[in-house]
Amino acid sequence: MDISTLLGIVLAIICVGLGLASGGDVAVYLGQDSIISVVIVLGGAIAAVFVANPKSKSFAMIKIMMSTLKETDLNYVETIRTLVSFSEKARREGLLSLEEDAQNLDDPFTKKGIQLIVDGTDPDLLRDMLEIEIDLVEKDKSVEAGVLVSAGSYAPAFGMIGTLLGLVAMLGALNNPDALGPSMAKALITTLYGSIFANAFFLPMGEKLKQRKDIFIMHKQMILEGILSIQSGDNPRLLEEKLKTFLPEEDRVTYEKATGTPEE
Repeated sequence: MDISTLLGIVLAIICVGLGLASGGDVAVYLGQDSIISVVIVLGGAIAAVFVANPKSKSFAMIKIMMSTLKETDLNYVETIRTLVSFSEKARREGLLSLEEDAQNLDDPFTKKGIQLIVDGTDPDLLRDMLEIEIDLVEKDKSVEAGVLVSAGSYAPAFGMIGTLLGLVAMLGALNNPDALGPSMAKALITTLYGSIFANAFFLPMGEKLKQRKDIFIMHKQMILEGILSIQSGDNPRLLEEKLKTFLPEEDRVTYEKATGTPEE
C-alpha cells in the first residue's frame, strides 16, 4: 500500500473536520442540505467525466482512484540484473539461446522485446515497434490521470452551480430577512464541498498518477535500451552502466549495495 496517499487523505479529512468543528454548528455541514450539496458536486463531476473521457476509463473511475493506494511494482534493480544476465548469455551462446528465458519472463514488454531479437527483427524495426508500444502505454496512463484531473476541475464548477441555485432560492425569499443568513449558508455549502473533493481527493490523486506515468515510461525506456544493446552485442558491463543511468538515486544506491559495486 502507498502509505503517502493514505496518510494524505487521512490528514486532509482531519484538517477539514477540525475546520468544520471550529465553525460551531456542525449540523449545518452534515444536514440534509449538505447531502444534496454532495450529490450535486459528485454527481455533476462524475457526469462530466463520463462526457469528457472514454467509457473504458470513466466507468473505471473508482478503480483508478483506488490504484493510487497501491505501490507501484516496478523493480529497477531486478530488471537490470535480468537484462545484464541476458546480455552475458547472448555473448556466450548467441541470441537464440534467450528464447527459453524469454518465455519465463513475467513482464510482457521485456518478453516481447527479447522474443523479437531472437526472431532476428531488424534493429530499427524493433525500436519502432517497442517505441509505439511505449507511446500507447503512455497515452493510456495519461488518460487515467486525466480522469481524476478532470473530476478535480469539474467538482468546484458544480459546487458553484449549486451555490447559484441556492442564491436564486435565497433571492426568492427576500421578504423574510430571518431566513437570509441560513439560506446564504446553505448556498455556500456546495462550493465548500466542491473545493474539498477537488483539492483533497481528485487533483492530488491525478497528480500522483501523472508522476507514476513518468516513472513507468522511464522504466520501459530503460528496458528498450537494454534490449537494443543485447541485440547489438554490447559488452554486459557497458550495458549495466548504461542502464544504471536510468535509476533514481534511491534505486541506484540499492543496486550498488546489492551488486557490491562502488557508488559513482
